[in-house]
Amino acid sequence: MNLAATIRKSLVGSPIIAGAVYAGLVVALLIIAANSLIDLYNQRASVAASAAMLEQLEGRKPLTADKRAGEAGAPTGSAFLEGATVTVAGAALLQRVAAAVTKAGGNVLSSQLDVQGGPNAKAGFVSMVANCELEQSALQSLLYDLEAGMPFLFVDQLDIQVATAGEGKLRFLLGVSGQWQGVK
Repeated sequence: MNLAATIRKSLVGSPIIAGAVYAGLVVALLIIAANSLIDLYNQRASVAASAAMLEQLEGRKPLTADKRAGEAGAPTGSAFLEGATVTVAGAALLQRVAAAVTKAGGNVLSSQLDVQGGPNAKAGFVSMVANCELEQSALQSLLYDLEAGMPFLFVDQLDIQVATAGEGKLRFLLGVSGQWQGVK
């Protein structure tokens, strides 16, 4: 008698073994089906998250309050320098830079506004140069405040003078520009 015939005879003859094999196959199929459903659910969640991110990046859907929680202090306001004339826009630029330097704990020693635009100036931009004094540790936060806030400002020039012995503050020349939209 061969082995296959022996196994067949023992399975046919023993209902307990046949029931155990059947139950084992049913359990194995249920596990496979559950794993397939879990994978399908995870893929759908991943597609939904990707679609939400795509909508946000394309600008169709604003950030929700819970997603904005990490962005406390997100800049608000106009991206352009405001003012009825270019002179008023220049004054707003001077005021914004002076406020940022003061907020960082420094002083504006002198400032000069360029509303006419030199030979290298771009059309519609107002620029200024300020001579400032500030602690070295606060310089990075000042630059971040200027470039990350509103209106959009661009640091065009930063010339730092090395502090002499005994001086705690840096002296630097700061060139900043911003775009003025003109009269609306």
